[in-house]
Amino acid sequence: MRISVLTENHAGSITLAEHGLSYLIESDSKRILFDTGQSDIFLRNAGVMNISMRNIDIVILSHGHFDHGNGLEYLEGGRLICHPGCFERRFRGKDRSYMGLRDTKDVLSRKFELITSSEPYEISKKIFFLGEIPRLTDFESNTTSFVFENGTPDYVSDDSAVAFMLPEGLFVVTGCGHSGIVNTLEYSKRVTGVNNLFGIMGGFHLKETDLQLKETIKYLKTNRINHVYPSHCTELPALSSFYDNFKIRKVKTGDILDF
Repeated sequence: MRISVLTENHAGSITLAEHGLSYLIESDSKRILFDTGQSDIFLRNAGVMNISMRNIDIVILSHGHFDHGNGLEYLEGGRLICHPGCFERRFRGKDRSYMGLRDTKDVLSRKFELITSSEPYEISKKIFFLGEIPRLTDFESNTTSFVFENGTPDYVSDDSAVAFMLPEGLFVVTGCGHSGIVNTLEYSKRVTGVNNLFGIMGGFHLKETDLQLKETIKYLKTNRINHVYPSHCTELPALSSFYDNFKIRKVKTGDILDF
C-alpha cells in the first residue's frame, strides 16, 4: 500500500500547501484519489512528484466541505463516490461563511459517474468506502461549529472514511474525522470483519487536550495501532499529545508512505 500526499496543510520542500487534503492511494491493484483539496494544488503537486493522474480507478469524497472537494472542479470522467449528504448547503456557525462544495450534485453528475451511498460500498474485496458512520461513543461528535442553511446544527453526518484490509490488519484513511476516530475505527471493524487495527491516517478533527483526545489516544494504544498519522485539521495541542504517545511525524505535501 502506498499513500502519496498531494494536498495537506503543511508544505514539503518542493511542493505547495493549502488548508485541505488529498491523497493518492495505491492498494490491491487500485489507484484511488481520496479527496481533492480546495484548488488545483493536488494536480500541481502530482506533477512535481512525477505522479500520473491518469488511470484513477475511483475518486472518493470524504465529506462535503470545500477544502476536501472543490478540487473536483479540475477533474472530469470516471467514478466518484460519496455520501448523499455531501451536497447540503452548510456554513460556519460563527460568521455564516459558506463551507460546502462549489459544484452542485447536478454538475458533478454530468462530469462523473456519480455514486452516492450512505451504506458501505465495496471498491474491491479488500477496500471499503464506509458510508455513514454510526456515532456511538459518548465523547465524540457531541458538538459542532457548523450549521445548515436553515440554521439547524450540522454534525457532518456525511463524514466517511476508507478501510483497507492489509495482511497486518486494517488501515483506515479519514478526511476530517468529524464522525470521531474511535467511531470510525469501530465501524471499520464491523464492516470488514477484521478486528486487528494496523494504522490510521488523515484529519482527526481534534483541536485541544480534552476528553475526546484522551479517550482517542487511550483507544489507539489499547488496540496497539502501529501507524498513526494525524494531519490536516488536527491542531497543535492534539499533535503534541500524539507525539508524546506515538512519536508521530508531521505529514507534509510531497510525502510518500509505503506500508
